[in-house]
Amino acid sequence: MKYKCSCCGQEHDEWPALTFYTPTPYNDLTENEKKTLGQIGNDFCVITYPNQTERFIRCTLTQKVIDHCDNLEYGIWVSVSEKSYQDYYDNFENNNHVTEYFGWLCSRIPVYEDTLSVPTTVLTKAGNSRPEVFPHKDFDHPFVKDYYVGITKAEAERRIKSMLKNTGQHSDNE
Repeated sequence: MKYKCSCCGQEHDEWPALTFYTPTPYNDLTENEKKTLGQIGNDFCVITYPNQTERFIRCTLTQKVIDHCDNLEYGIWVSVSEKSYQDYYDNFENNNHVTEYFGWLCSRIPVYEDTLSVPTTVLTKAGNSRPEVFPHKDFDHPFVKDYYVGITKAEAERRIKSMLKNTGQHSDNE
């Protein structure tokens, strides 16, 4: 499977990460609300409503592919508490900061009816790469089941093609 990268414009053979550039609650804002309520960057997002503030961090999630040597990577957003957000923000440049937070998945993964508010554990990593997300195994949701059981290579490629099509990228196998 080949695809054209939206970042560099080059064609690649390896699977792309399925990336969500903003958290779903931010996507759901009107353009005016984004300007007045939202603050977005590459790794942090804050939405300040009159009665509450929501905080999001960008993370990764690795989906096991059971019949292939590669796994499917996701770039997702997670909602975290004010304390967790501040700790992550304060230690963002700290290569040795390793901790975990509780978070809620805040990216809609297209093949599931709704993945918002799946409870997760967020693990920061040494070396300053994005935190890894692990859905709570006891949460009853098809996404969580697939995460722990794995998906097939055919399903992974279907997801990649679907997301590439929705973002204007393309694959030679379409």
